[in-house]
Amino acid sequence: MLAQLSGLYAVTPDEDDIGTLARKVRQALAGGARAVQYRNKSAQAALRREQGAALLAVCRRAKVPLLVNDDLDLAENLDADGLHVGRGDVSVAAARARLGKNKLLGASCYDRLALALAARDAGADYVAFGSAFASPTKPGATQAPLSLYREAKASLDVPIVAIGGITSGNARAVIEAGADAVAVISALFDAPDVERRAREFARIFSDYEVEKRNPV
Repeated sequence: MLAQLSGLYAVTPDEDDIGTLARKVRQALAGGARAVQYRNKSAQAALRREQGAALLAVCRRAKVPLLVNDDLDLAENLDADGLHVGRGDVSVAAARARLGKNKLLGASCYDRLALALAARDAGADYVAFGSAFASPTKPGATQAPLSLYREAKASLDVPIVAIGGITSGNARAVIEAGADAVAVISALFDAPDVERRAREFARIFSDYEVEKRNPV
């Protein structure tokens, strides 16, 4: 599973209605999302447990990993496939110690390669840099330049995820710079047709791989 962390990484929006959220995630998976992160910053704990369980069932049927954003207790209680941590959350080393070696663990590294190197050494399976572009979800986020993805690609032996402001119009730039996956919230789940938008992202990756194998 770990080696295949690539392509579209769907990150859920704040959505209270479980049915709506599950439907949108099913559409994203049908369109080619390769991993899902459950992220809800506004819901109460009981709703988060219910939503997380519903999405885990959806992802298990699709044979796609579900990771939980920031909440180690929830990830453990659900027996989710992994956890993503950021600044101010449980440390990578502590999360790895509790999760064990068979769960995916990712870390937000913002615009700092040093954080990514430390996260990898502490047990992270992948690292995320961002905001790659101006982000509607985090409008004040520090921006990670494309040069950082290139530097990280040359320095790291774990998958690199780009996050923040990524759309089907600019995703190619971060992929060319070295991102193995793109984590997307608004441009995916706010689309009028989530499955179609997911297919657009999936096609960007497949076209890029074809072009790499068959350079002009």
